[in-house]
Amino acid sequence: MKNIYIGFDQVESVAWHTMVHSILSRSSIPVGIVPLKQSTLQSIYKRERNNKQSNEFSFTRFLVPYLNDYTGWAIFFDCDMLVRADIKELFSIADLPENRNKAILVVKHDYTPSTQEKYLGATQYIYPRKNWSSVILWNCAHEANRIVTPEYVNTAAPMELHQFKWLQDEDIGNLPVTWNWLVDEYPLGMGGIEKDDIKNWHWTIGGPYFDEYRDVDGAEYWLKEHLSANHCLQRERLNDI
Repeated sequence: MKNIYIGFDQVESVAWHTMVHSILSRSSIPVGIVPLKQSTLQSIYKRERNNKQSNEFSFTRFLVPYLNDYTGWAIFFDCDMLVRADIKELFSIADLPENRNKAILVVKHDYTPSTQEKYLGATQYIYPRKNWSSVILWNCAHEANRIVTPEYVNTAAPMELHQFKWLQDEDIGNLPVTWNWLVDEYPLGMGGIEKDDIKNWHWTIGGPYFDEYRDVDGAEYWLKEHLSANHCLQRERLNDI
């Protein structure tokens, strides 16, 4: 069983459920899906929300090693994403010889956001290593990750967490950009990457479930997945109830 932790925020609940369906519908391995929902983490997560947080899971993502009992590999995803590949492929990257001793694997984005505002009027902040923490393949058993306790997550400075400052640079491995494709920040065709090459779409500015972003790149994939997630063989009958 491989555990996948996905940030949950009620303001985009539909994104979370569609994201889960996108993983389950393509996975060839058994996975456990864990929502990082603040109301279920009250016994360990005490950090007060500040006005710079655009969602409820800004910091709960760093609880993953603790929640996974500091064992094995686990994945964290933001919920504003859609996976269009077998999740086994992502876990298999951890098995490569160059990655086995890494503390985390991330896409090392190097970009400046194209907008000053994102979904629901949230401010778009600019800082080094932005969006590195939106997809994390965690080596939960790595000794360096033992520092990431609930107390540490509750008290560490925001950038200490999002920039992984408890780690040495050599402890941070690389994931292909196709596993965290920043929609409308990266142009299709960049590096020869086209739609069918993208394994994980990330609508970091705003997903197609928001009116303002209904026509973003990849919206057709999300809408199709959403319909599939709501499928029922007797759907027409249910609509009459």
